[in-house]
Amino acid sequence: MREPVEVRRQRILAAVESRGSARVSDLAAELEVSVVTARRDVEELAREGRLRRGHGVVRSTLAARDIPAPRPPDGDTVAVVVPERHHYLYESLHGARSVLEASGKRIALHIAPQVAGAERPLIERALEDGAAGLLLAPRWRTPADEEADHLWLAALEVPAVLMERRPGAGTALHAMDSVCSDHVHGAHLAVEHLVGLGHRRIVFATRDDSPTARTLRSACARIAGAHPLVEAWAWTLSAPEAGQEGPYAPEETAELHEVLRRTGATAAVLHGDVDALMLVQRLADHGVRVPEDCSVVAYDDVVAGLGTTPLTAVAPPKADVGRAAAELLLERLDSEAAGRTPVRRVELLPSLSVRGSTRAL
Repeated sequence: MREPVEVRRQRILAAVESRGSARVSDLAAELEVSVVTARRDVEELAREGRLRRGHGVVRSTLAARDIPAPRPPDGDTVAVVVPERHHYLYESLHGARSVLEASGKRIALHIAPQVAGAERPLIERALEDGAAGLLLAPRWRTPADEEADHLWLAALEVPAVLMERRPGAGTALHAMDSVCSDHVHGAHLAVEHLVGLGHRRIVFATRDDSPTARTLRSACARIAGAHPLVEAWAWTLSAPEAGQEGPYAPEETAELHEVLRRTGATAAVLHGDVDALMLVQRLADHGVRVPEDCSVVAYDDVVAGLGTTPLTAVAPPKADVGRAAAELLLERLDSEAAGRTPVRRVELLPSLSVRGSTRAL
């Protein structure tokens, strides 16, 4: 699915503004486009006065602008910070938008590029611009990334709610509200569906580069390991770039068809949707048919139903997460109720959509 030009250019702008400057070649690699395409985008942004070009380098124009003095929060703007290229969280954004706009709030959207610590300068800028509250979904590719954000996030002086991020017990974020999908329940739905169809050997191919991915990996292992009807299970990365926490054992980075053959598995749970669709394509290249030879459950259900074989999928309540987070933030922004409302950990249950990629043995 080709990304719209304006979206790509907005990502370039966000990346450069968060760092101050960047090499065009680095931007091309991050956006997974050619250097020629990235250079063309940079030239257009420079022509519009939104960036400054150098020899192979592009710089933010923020330092050169006459930026007005920061104004105090006036209560009408909520900043929403989500990672770039994260369609899952974009659905949560749309859910939040419906609630915030109905309440008369203005939304200031900030898209964080794929670099560690990218959210902090965006949040600081949002606060300087007068944001009265924040809805946040930090990327947190690794636990170390998450820990590095704990102290400064805990020190925020405006109400903030985490979306699809769960503060760890005893961490500095213990007093921050959060709204999450119950991914343990989602893993349970996937396993029980496959076991109910007679499958006893299951492979889990998941990402390992976000709090959601790590929670899902852990949940799949616990549920399969404790299930009385699961005879064998194995885990592998869903894509080579899907995890940074290695080193991984060779069997944890093996191709899915190899893991299926080694374990004798007849079913797989794949996270996320795009990885799942690509893995199903690669299975076909190796003569493994879905669902005839292997039943597949995808996890996310953003585009799972659009494959040549529509994939059975677990669907976290993405839009509902955004709506619930926005409603909670509005309570925090209500000065009369703010002091009486305890910190909340809201968890919403995913659902299962059965399609053509699973069948009984």
